[in-house]
Amino acid sequence: MGSVKLIGKIILQVGILILISLAMNFLAQRLHLPIPGSILGIIVLFALLKLNVIQLKWIEQGANWLLAELLLFFIPAAVGVMKYIPLLEQEGVQILIVVIASTVIVMVSSGLVASRIAKRRERKAS
Repeated sequence: MGSVKLIGKIILQVGILILISLAMNFLAQRLHLPIPGSILGIIVLFALLKLNVIQLKWIEQGANWLLAELLLFFIPAAVGVMKYIPLLEQEGVQILIVVIASTVIVMVSSGLVASRIAKRRERKAS
């Protein structure tokens, strides 16, 4: 019975996240905002969490499940690349360089931000 309750809770939490995403996509489209709805949704969700309008425990397990299954969301994009084989044959090396460079930039910047956050938390704790 406990696993059914947990699955139901995760489904409800994922539903909350989907509703926020859909609402922000709708808002961005209706107001012709230059910001994509998904980014707007992240900003709004962050603000709601910081203002304690939404508590982390209300969405945590659903968000963790989505993160655990994140790889599945990239399968359609990977399959879609197959439509561009001629482009990859012509520009493949340049595309590979850009992908590797951008990956390194994201990894380094994420590491630096995480390091600064950890140092700031250590200073606050002591």
